[in-house]
Amino acid sequence: MTLWMYEIRMMLRPRMAVAALVLLSLLALASLVSGVQRMDSQRQAIARVGSLHAEDLAAVKAAHGDSTDAGRAAYYSFHPTWNPPSSLAFAAVGMRDVAPYILRVRALGLEAQIHDGDTFNPELALAGRFDFAFLLTFLLPLFVIALLHDIRSSETESGRERMLRSLPLGVQWLYARRAVVRITALWLCTGLPFVIAAVQQGVPATQMLAVLGLAATYLLFWAGLCLIVAWRGWNSGVNAATLASLWVMIALVAPAMAHVGIERAVPAEQGAAIARAQREAVNGAWDIPRGDTMQRFYAAYPEWRDSPPLGTGFHYKWYLAFHQNGDDEVAPLVAGYRQGIEQRTAAASTLGWLLPPVGLQVALTRMAHTDMHAHLAYQDRVRGYHAQLRRYFYGYLFTDTPFQQTDYDNAPRFEAVPTAPTPPR
Repeated sequence: MTLWMYEIRMMLRPRMAVAALVLLSLLALASLVSGVQRMDSQRQAIARVGSLHAEDLAAVKAAHGDSTDAGRAAYYSFHPTWNPPSSLAFAAVGMRDVAPYILRVRALGLEAQIHDGDTFNPELALAGRFDFAFLLTFLLPLFVIALLHDIRSSETESGRERMLRSLPLGVQWLYARRAVVRITALWLCTGLPFVIAAVQQGVPATQMLAVLGLAATYLLFWAGLCLIVAWRGWNSGVNAATLASLWVMIALVAPAMAHVGIERAVPAEQGAAIARAQREAVNGAWDIPRGDTMQRFYAAYPEWRDSPPLGTGFHYKWYLAFHQNGDDEVAPLVAGYRQGIEQRTAAASTLGWLLPPVGLQVALTRMAHTDMHAHLAYQDRVRGYHAQLRRYFYGYLFTDTPFQQTDYDNAPRFEAVPTAPTPPR
């Protein structure tokens, strides 16, 4: 026990080491506070959805009077959907700050509504997000390098290593003990603030242990790399330069090159292209004979085939029919987009076994339900809800049933699926 206490005092003797540990603790705290504030802001925005929707619906009712056409109700009424953050989302923000977590939809063409929502400022997204996952992935290795790069060279340069070799247990055990003390100190500086924030956010104990285990494993990887370089017998400056170069290659250059390679190897249609194609199909439908439009719609949805004829005037069921035809026309593009995104995500997950920084990011966002899989699952829930809306309004529209004020309140309501804890893979 005395030897361990001695190593702790030796670690805390240099002011730079103390400053590094304090700085790491402050950065961990700042990253956690930033993530918690961002998730709290999103939860508050979601909590206001109900009251804002009620105000919007009241305005639509007042504008249309006691009775209106179901098509007008479908056109003018927006219906909110939302994707609530999980309890662990504060630690790994992932897709939640670049993809919409609230989306208001109408019973019109859906794909343009979904992919118009996928807008964000690329300049803000380029620098990344400062959250706990960013701290662990990119900043923590620098502190490992700062504390371990001279674990042996400092003794060699001071002339003490020859004396240390005469110890009964051998100099290897001394260096191993010193490395364990410093790794543990770094782990505590990041782990303790995370545990405090996780308890406050209600994160399950299994997820907390999983995150702490991932952080420890990632620490051991970089510590092992530092010890391999330190054992080469170079001086401290060469060790630091070598480890810094390895950090640049492993944490920055290799993931960026792999990302470019995955995008080139797995082509995927852009969401904006899908929205544009759907909008072009809808706009072009105005020039198509109405009979052709309805025939195509009834062929795909025969349950509405017995609807009364259109007549000579404008009818909203024709308008909603060619919106639905527009969605069906871009369905192959949507399927290709989905397949490409899933293949890219799978490739990135596989790459995580070779590049620990990528693997850590994938595991954390997967546990926090902030990865691409979670975003696609939210889109699927929106599509399912939109299908309910269409069936509801079609039930009035294609049977020429009058739509009353009370029928607005009977429209389907979106129900968010609570996210269950996901263990790392």
